[in-house]
Amino acid sequence: MRVRRCAHFVPGANEKMLAKALDSAADALVLDLEDAVTPERKDDARGIVAGWLSDVDFGRHEKVVRINPVDSPWFRADVEATMVNPPDAYLVPKVQGPDDVRLVDRVVSELEARHGHAPGSVTLILLGTETPRGFLAIDQLVCVPRVDALTWGAEDLSAAIGARRNRDGSGRYLPIFEHARTMTMLAAAAAGVQPFDTVFTDVTDAVGLRADCELGAAMGFTGKFSIHPSQIDPINEAFTPSPDEVEAARELLEELERQRLEGRMAFRFRGNMVDVPHFTQARRILALHEALTAGH
Repeated sequence: MRVRRCAHFVPGANEKMLAKALDSAADALVLDLEDAVTPERKDDARGIVAGWLSDVDFGRHEKVVRINPVDSPWFRADVEATMVNPPDAYLVPKVQGPDDVRLVDRVVSELEARHGHAPGSVTLILLGTETPRGFLAIDQLVCVPRVDALTWGAEDLSAAIGARRNRDGSGRYLPIFEHARTMTMLAAAAAGVQPFDTVFTDVTDAVGLRADCELGAAMGFTGKFSIHPSQIDPINEAFTPSPDEVEAARELLEELERQRLEGRMAFRFRGNMVDVPHFTQARRILALHEALTAGH
C-alpha cells in the first residue's frame, strides 16, 4: 500500500523550498502549478517542474503535480510537459464533475502511450468540493480506475459560494463545510480510494492543527496536506498508528484466532465486546504500520 500521510505543497518555481522539502519527513511532495503560481509565471513554472521531474532525485517522496483546472488555458500544457518524465500522481483542482475526471484520464492515457509509460501508472487525486458542482457530484467523481484518492477544499468553496468565512469563532467548520468534509470521507470510502483531508491554513496555530488532524483521523481520513514545514511532523504523527494501537491490534487479531477455534466471532476484549468491524480496523492499523516500517 502507498503511504500518504502528509502531502506537502511546494510552489512550482521555488528551488529553495523544494530543497527543504526533499529533506522533510513528508510522504508526498505536491509540486504546485496552480494557486502558488501567478498567471505570468505559469509557463516558467511548468518548465521548472518538468525539469525537477527529469533531474531531481525525490528519494522516497511521492511526486505529485497539482495541475491547473481543466477549463483553464494551462491544463493541457501542464500535463503534456510533465508527462515526459511523469509524476506519480496529479492533484486535479476545481473538479466540476465526472466529465472533468474522464478528460484528465484520457489526456494522461494518451501521453502514457506516447512516451512509453505503463498504462495507469500515473494516478489521480481529486479535489472534489472546490466548486459547487463538484461538491454536488462528489459521489460520482471516482469514475475511472486511475483515481486513488479523494480530497476536499474549504477555501475555494468559500469563494465560490460567497461565504465570508468557513469556520466559526471556536474554530469549527460551519455546517456546509463540515458537510463537504463528511461527504468527501463517505464518497472515498464508498469508492474504495484514500480519503485525504484538506489544509489547515493557520500556520501559527499548532494546537489547532493538532486538533484538526486528530478529528480528521478519528473520522477516517488517512492523511492531510501541509502548507508549511512546521505542519509536517504533527500531521505524520496524527495519521501514524501509535505503539499502543499497534499492540492492541496485534493482540485482538491473535485473540480472534483463538476464539475462532471455538467457533466465536464476537467476544469480549479489553472490557469491550468486539466483532467483525473491529477486526477490519485492526487489520488496517497493522497494514499501515507494516508499510511504514518497510518504507523507513
